[in-house]
Amino acid sequence: MSSALEAVQQALVAALAGYPPLTDAVSGIYDGPPPRARFPYIALATGAALDWSHKGGMGRELSLALTVHDDGQNAAQLHQVMGLMEEALAAGLSDPAGWQIVTFDFRRTRILRSAVSPRSGLIEYRARVLKE
Repeated sequence: MSSALEAVQQALVAALAGYPPLTDAVSGIYDGPPPRARFPYIALATGAALDWSHKGGMGRELSLALTVHDDGQNAAQLHQVMGLMEEALAAGLSDPAGWQIVTFDFRRTRILRSAVSPRSGLIEYRARVLKE
């Protein structure tokens, strides 16, 4: 049995990887910043889980963050990839094994500077899930 966070992150990666316009635009989708990856690429940031249980069952509210890392040469490319990510996730996620996704909501985007890449864009989602 996997945790809710692990299961939903796998569903998130599957949704992104299943959207050809996005996979054509990036070098890869990783569970963290990989060494020596070609820009642009997508990395999952650390997620957080809160209790969302109810009297009859277990539930979790999950904070999911994805970062697009780019070489900083063209801000338009970063915004294009972020838009493709939102398109890929617009229909929501498939229920992962053992969990039912009750809500999957876009939260926010922001542009960041980091030591990993000259320019990066963060996209955050919230998922509420119940254990089946």
